[in-house]
Amino acid sequence: MSTLKKELKITGNGLMKNKPCEVVIKPSNSGQIRYFVKDNEPFTAALDNVLATDHCVVLGNKKTKAMLTEHLSAALAFCHIDSVDIYMSEEEVPILDGSSKEWVKAFKNTGIDKPLFGKNKQYTVSEPVYYLNGKTSLVVLPDKDLFISYAVNYDHPKENRRFVNYDPKNQDEIIEARTFGFYRDLRKYQMLGFAQGASIDNTLGFMDDGGYSTELRSELEPVKHKMLDLIGDFYLTGINPLDLKCQILAKEAGHAVHVKLAKILKDKIIEI
Repeated sequence: MSTLKKELKITGNGLMKNKPCEVVIKPSNSGQIRYFVKDNEPFTAALDNVLATDHCVVLGNKKTKAMLTEHLSAALAFCHIDSVDIYMSEEEVPILDGSSKEWVKAFKNTGIDKPLFGKNKQYTVSEPVYYLNGKTSLVVLPDKDLFISYAVNYDHPKENRRFVNYDPKNQDEIIEARTFGFYRDLRKYQMLGFAQGASIDNTLGFMDDGGYSTELRSELEPVKHKMLDLIGDFYLTGINPLDLKCQILAKEAGHAVHVKLAKILKDKIIEI
């Protein structure tokens, strides 16, 4: 079990509703990631508590919810934190810079209380797990090491038939990869009540001229962000995906597919 050495506080606006939210993350010995939203009944970061995956991952219960949890979940995975209490003043996790970078930085600056002995447990799957539907596929296979490959095919010359492989050496590029979307769709989404907090500071826009709204942080940054989302979504199994001895192969997937497969995957994970 790993938690924070002390309490940390972060304030920022949400991507969807653009409301300011204060997040206080406290050390815990519960062995769970628990959300406390606006003084309502808490819920855990678990697959059974996923309420929606349409535009982001929404966790919650009958009384309350937390939107856009995936970047925070990914940051917890990368820092191997599995026991904290997260208190939120609003129902949407701040978007910050659109990636997991600021969360990881805050965790490391606060200090992580890791066990004094032993290594991270390692896991694999008892049999192949897969989801196939048209152009979309997501497959998890047992292997001797962790290997993740994510492929996308967007209507953009620089993001058409592209893929990225996970390597511990490019971990920081995945952590800092920002959320993205087509700039031409922004007004439509905002009229529907979404992406109210999207800006050049937190979202990478695909432009109609084949460029981007701002300079990339690394090559194929959008594909790396999809991998970041996958890691955050798989963390809801209760097992850190970075501790899996598996091949994870994703093609043109998204949150809905990540969560569907994770629900199957959960019962196939075994300790080695």
